[in-house]
Amino acid sequence: MPRENLRSLSGRSAFAGRAVIVTGGAGAFGSATLRVLRFLGADAVGVDCVSAPGIVTCDVTDDEQVRAAVADASKRLGRLDTLIHYAGVGPVVDVGQPADTEVREALEVNLMGTWRVTAAALPALLEARGRVIVTASLLAGVTMPFSAAYTISKRAVTAYADVLRMEYGTHIGVTTVYPGYVRSAIHDRSRAAGVGLDGLVRAESVRDTVLTVVRAAAARRAPRDVASTPAGTAAFRLARHAPGLVDRAVAARMRRLVRGQMFDGTELAAGFSERNGAAGAGGANA
Repeated sequence: MPRENLRSLSGRSAFAGRAVIVTGGAGAFGSATLRVLRFLGADAVGVDCVSAPGIVTCDVTDDEQVRAAVADASKRLGRLDTLIHYAGVGPVVDVGQPADTEVREALEVNLMGTWRVTAAALPALLEARGRVIVTASLLAGVTMPFSAAYTISKRAVTAYADVLRMEYGTHIGVTTVYPGYVRSAIHDRSRAAGVGLDGLVRAESVRDTVLTVVRAAAARRAPRDVASTPAGTAAFRLARHAPGLVDRAVAARMRRLVRGQMFDGTELAAGFSERNGAAGAGGANA
């Protein structure tokens, strides 16, 4: 990430002395954000289930571990005024099947993990008149097949951020960030299942999301909702104001992929392909 782009955020002074916790700190977004924040003069500590230098090890699905990790990270920092959430998982499921362990994992990590960590950090954030940045996803508004667990958890986390802002916005800033598709490890499960988004949607970069998050953290007034790219902003606005149009566009795209045999041999998509093949021949969704 070019240093001149980092300085253009607001200069090193914008983060000098800032104390930041980053969940998912060992992942692609989290590790890059920690590097940027430290370059810009912040004191930053990561929280992750993966052990790494500068990381407090923690399972965000465990209440006791979360309380201990936030206390440990805050002690290392000496205070806390910014909390950035990246911790997340991305399972793929058939929404017509009973909710399984992967569905519960998505809710526990993506939604409840965000809730747990924020609650543990909230006293320090309120004292500092600090900032919370929640990472959602464009999939919270742009619905794709097989993404039920992830989409529901991310749509729920946007609601969590909205209510947090409503109840505590007099004393803390709350921003929700909506990245698009980024080629990162969170999509490994969808690739393995044969329903990955590689080549199907425009890819964003880790840099896009990291700079968006850091800019939001540096802003004098916390922005409410931000996407990571101009294309992402357009998709976010369209999904919010014309969801039916977005649904029809995605459905038409998926039918073309089915007819092009994109999902042939993919167990997870077998029923979807059969239903959309029939629709393409004049079914109810044609």
